[in-house]
Amino acid sequence: MNFPKELKYTRDHEWVRVAGDQATVGITDFAQRELGDIVYVDVDTQGETLTSGQVFGSVEAVKTVSDLFMPISGRVIEFNERLESEPEKLNADPYDTGWVAKIEIRDKAELADLLSAEAYENQLSHP
Repeated sequence: MNFPKELKYTRDHEWVRVAGDQATVGITDFAQRELGDIVYVDVDTQGETLTSGQVFGSVEAVKTVSDLFMPISGRVIEFNERLESEPEKLNADPYDTGWVAKIEIRDKAELADLLSAEAYENQLSHP
């Protein structure tokens, strides 16, 4: 499985790419494999300010629905609209074209609570 070193990760299987005061969020390669074929992505919180751990959307696969959790506090400023017509991008390219949302970061100190690629991978092998 692929876990890019430049990203941060959550225990709930989201990844975070920070660029200035914004963060791009998606689901990890592990998460998309566990879910299977993704058929629908729902993010109805655009424009809302949420705290770390709150649900900001969901991903529906053929056999299950999984919530998406905010990795850090902030305002959801953009949803990857491409996922409306091509939800399978989450399976095919979870770290690039399959990103889910962009967040305006409220508190950069929360980034310290996220996992490195190595720590995330270690969590998967030692649940």
